[in-house]
Amino acid sequence: MPRKAARRGLLGVLVVSLCVVALVSPATAGERAKRRQANASTPPPVESAILMEAATGAILFEKDIHKQRAPASMVKMMLMLIVMEKLHAGELHLSDTITATAHASKMGGSQVYLRQGETFTLEEMLKAIAIASANDACVAIAEHISGTVEGFLVLMNERAKALSMDDTHFETVHGLPPSNGEPSDLTSAYDMAIVARELTKYPEILTWSAMKEDSLRDGKFILTNTNKLVYQFPGVDGLKTGFHAQAGFNITATAQRDGLRMIAVVMGAPSSTTRFDEAKRLMAMGFSSYRRVVVLRKDAPIGPEIKVSGSTLRRIRAVAQEDIAVVVKKGIEKQLVTDVQVPKDLSAPAHRGQVIGEVRIKHQDQILTRTAAVVPEEIPQVSLIWRLFGR
Repeated sequence: MPRKAARRGLLGVLVVSLCVVALVSPATAGERAKRRQANASTPPPVESAILMEAATGAILFEKDIHKQRAPASMVKMMLMLIVMEKLHAGELHLSDTITATAHASKMGGSQVYLRQGETFTLEEMLKAIAIASANDACVAIAEHISGTVEGFLVLMNERAKALSMDDTHFETVHGLPPSNGEPSDLTSAYDMAIVARELTKYPEILTWSAMKEDSLRDGKFILTNTNKLVYQFPGVDGLKTGFHAQAGFNITATAQRDGLRMIAVVMGAPSSTTRFDEAKRLMAMGFSSYRRVVVLRKDAPIGPEIKVSGSTLRRIRAVAQEDIAVVVKKGIEKQLVTDVQVPKDLSAPAHRGQVIGEVRIKHQDQILTRTAAVVPEEIPQVSLIWRLFGR
């Protein structure tokens, strides 16, 4: 009997325990699921961020995109842009020899440990910058092109002004933190996206910045990519990371999928992992939610017929001056409206490509993009005699 009573007591405890588990566990699991969902949807604590589609410049996400911050090594994107523009203008060649000065050999931070008098080709120096963020290579290139770092900084700030980068002023060619009360480089997420958009026009840069590894000095010095997204996110082929204590963790990343290129800039992240995760989140959102739609092709007839006077050509239809493409959320493509503003009448003479109106692509009341409506062909003016008697 005592043993039976003990078994009944133990059974009772088990039943009560199971009932408690049944009552408590579902609620606890639900709360945990809600917390996980809330954490997943809460943006990480970055100071500023932007997601831009490269072909159109459409801004798909923004957070304090004009807030000025130190870019750290993302400064090097402007140096690379100036070099690439000079290369394509024929002013420089990838085979040019760059000699390291004493000044270049004394740079700190990320470097390839240039020795005074050591020589590399311009291509090798650019790889060292694009892959391994080499500060000493930046100084060597700047001095090769302009004679001094200060001279090259003039080029960088002039180019920034030409690109309407109103939030930007460069104080260094490499992005190292200021010392002895010197001013810091300043820029914004928006301005870095502008530089990145220009850089994506140069396939060489994307080839180098997509490399996981390369080497210098006959394979004795390994260049390892500072942008870990080239390992983690399909389609990533650039562009530049940046970090120092005052700047926080920054990245300008770009990826291409199915003909759509995204540019994500993250500034002021509290950790390296956060900057990479946020850049991945932004680009994944862009690729999954948006698509690029070519609405009109260049030279495609648009709008109503226009009556022509003073020519043997009686009627024309305007054409688009350029291809018109927009980036829109998936599913609203059929809601796009083409609004063509052209005159009813046109007097000869008129010339091919002459602007006579405007084409607007709209979604509801919002104008997404616009281009000129132009004359499709030469329209000669006939003589007064023909006008009087030719008909």
